[in-house]
Amino acid sequence: MSNVNFDTKQFETMMFGPARAFAALSVDFTEKLVNAQLDAAKAYTDTNLAQLRSLMEVKDAEGLKSYMEGQQKVATELTERLKADTDKVVALQKDFAKDSQKLTEENVQKAQEGIKEATETATKAVKEAAPQAAKTA
Repeated sequence: MSNVNFDTKQFETMMFGPARAFAALSVDFTEKLVNAQLDAAKAYTDTNLAQLRSLMEVKDAEGLKSYMEGQQKVATELTERLKADTDKVVALQKDFAKDSQKLTEENVQKAQEGIKEATETATKAVKEAAPQAAKTA
């Protein structure tokens, strides 16, 4: 049996750390996206309920005319709201993509540094072991 030293720090740096960072980024994105969708759903529901209440108050032709004129305003407001909600989701997706790319680049750099460090350590160990191996041979 050989004694193999397992470097948990290196494993943490190369695997668990990046995985946790990406998971945190994903959870944050999902939370923001769900909240944006809930806010939009509430706004649309509130608007629809207000319109139904207005319709229930129609008692005559003048009331119907007023209600129909209000529908144009509501349609314009809903269109503007939909555009704003879409812009918000697109911005969230862009931020997530940018942050994911940055995280990936940082992890690639860390991995390259870790490989360089491991190579230097191994080279140093071989150089130190070579003279002793020559003496015992």
